[in-house]
Amino acid sequence: MPRNSNKVGPKGEARAKVIPRAKLASLGAKLRREGKRVVFTNGVFDLLHSGHVALLEAAKSLGDLLVVGINSDGSVRRLSKGPGRPIVPARDRAIVMAALGCVDHVTIFGEETPLETIRRLKPDVLVKGSDWGAKAIVGSDDVRSWGGRVVRVKLKGGYSTTRIVERIRSQT
Repeated sequence: MPRNSNKVGPKGEARAKVIPRAKLASLGAKLRREGKRVVFTNGVFDLLHSGHVALLEAAKSLGDLLVVGINSDGSVRRLSKGPGRPIVPARDRAIVMAALGCVDHVTIFGEETPLETIRRLKPDVLVKGSDWGAKAIVGSDDVRSWGGRVVRVKLKGGYSTTRIVERIRSQT
């Protein structure tokens, strides 16, 4: 039996979709030259759940390529998501995210907000969940300034990583 016969896909397929933030400007420019509509969303995505997947699928439906920004571990700690967060390290969160079929590229950013990441990529569509007020969406003014649009996607009710973590901790 061949040594790697149990592999499902090409080696490193998800890892290859995780790109350094420094490459976002050239990626965005290339995609625009090709006439592609680029969608961007971001988050911690610490314990991926079906609410996240629904948001990501909705975001992907708004364009040709979906780029997801993931908060670095330090960024998550500064956001005060709770004790011991993130649970999953950023690189692992990025690889899990990249494995989703609706996600084309993933990048990790270290600031508390994705503003610099948005400015580098210059997406055509910026997506956030409906739990974000229109005026609170970081980067919305920038995206509109270059002719893009900002979309708030209705969230699938009852999903929260923080609540999942609290439920797990209460059972231990």
